[in-house]
Amino acid sequence: MKESSPMTMKDIAREFGVSIATVSRALKDSPHISADRREKIKTFAREHNFIPNVIAESLRNSRVKPIKIIGVIIPQFTHFYFSSVLSGIEEEASARGYQVMVAQSNEKYGREVEICQSFYENKVCGIIVSQAKDTNKYDHFQKLIDRGVPIVFYDRICTGLNCSRVVVDDYMGAYTAVTYLIDSGCRNIAFYGTSMTLEISKNRYNGYRDALVKYGLQPDNRFVKYCDNRADAEAITPDLLSMPDHPDAFFAVNDDTAIGILYSAKRHGFRVPDDISICGFTNGYRAIACDPMLTTVEQRGVQVGEEAANILIGQVEGSIPTDKVERRIVRTRLIVRGTTR
Repeated sequence: MKESSPMTMKDIAREFGVSIATVSRALKDSPHISADRREKIKTFAREHNFIPNVIAESLRNSRVKPIKIIGVIIPQFTHFYFSSVLSGIEEEASARGYQVMVAQSNEKYGREVEICQSFYENKVCGIIVSQAKDTNKYDHFQKLIDRGVPIVFYDRICTGLNCSRVVVDDYMGAYTAVTYLIDSGCRNIAFYGTSMTLEISKNRYNGYRDALVKYGLQPDNRFVKYCDNRADAEAITPDLLSMPDHPDAFFAVNDDTAIGILYSAKRHGFRVPDDISICGFTNGYRAIACDPMLTTVEQRGVQVGEEAANILIGQVEGSIPTDKVERRIVRTRLIVRGTTR
């Protein structure tokens, strides 16, 4: 082990060929662990300057409860979905006697790393996070896990780590939306999504593709675009609409992108939904503030936040084992409004 790396329960467990739970029990003098093994583990921990996660332990065991703080990382505050998730986290946390410390990564990997370090230094008892778009290395999360800090992912999950997560049913949400578009007579359906490095984008694209294939249609690569905001949608949509065989429908990864498509289509003389149908994915306030109002897939962010906080608090307080990976899926539903036939 490198001298600069702090000793963790995972390291001790690896050294003795036992589980992290066994190490934890030994350090607490559990009678369920033999006296000889307990002493060996405790001696090794002392010699290697092992420092436990004091806050998490005190939350589980102390009669005098310290301030209970959950760290939450939001990619962007401006997104309705993320703010609704935060509302759910705060509601559940408050009901259980916890406070919330919130930070925005602003979709930057470097900032995300800094926040994780800051949260650890501020002794949060656990972290709820949706990773930044450009995050493709996960050492900062693994370091927290190794130090005994529980992590729960929401929305954008990290498949490279064995952590609990809460997601919406992105695949079925997309599949249902595109099936509806096809049933309403659309055939040339465009897909605007985020980077395929993100699981949510893969799942939504797969739902889009599978709905097309079920009806004997094939995705047209000309109509599959990397686009997840209104400005980019307004910039690229005119080129697609100028094609002789232009799309007759658009399925967008979020409502802002869908609204960009909507206003771009209207500016170029297309009638929505008579000429072009459009479906988003969020069901935020903006979906009912546009004209016509937006058909969209509702994500139920508040419920996602409540579920994520429920898991994390359960792990902190011991009702959910820290080594158990919880996977919870929140169902979506299609909200049909004026941008589809």
